[in-house]
Amino acid sequence: MAVEIIVDKEKCIGCGRCYDVCPKAPLIWKKDKDGKYYAYNFEYCHNCKFCAGRCPTKAILVKVVKPKNKNKGKG
Repeated sequence: MAVEIIVDKEKCIGCGRCYDVCPKAPLIWKKDKDGKYYAYNFEYCHNCKFCAGRCPTKAILVKVVKPKNKNKGKG
């Protein structure tokens, strides 16, 4: 399952709740130069959506991304 985490930088207040609640935080989240969090590595995300549920400004969207089928239409 491939997951994408989208953070709306306009809504993010840098509170760190996403990081605090994430079971894999050091592997997924980083803080930018403005003190706002962003997801840099989706590989370890298992779609629990704790980060999105904990965000007080609703700045986080976690969505499942369907893998591209390279063999589609062939065969």
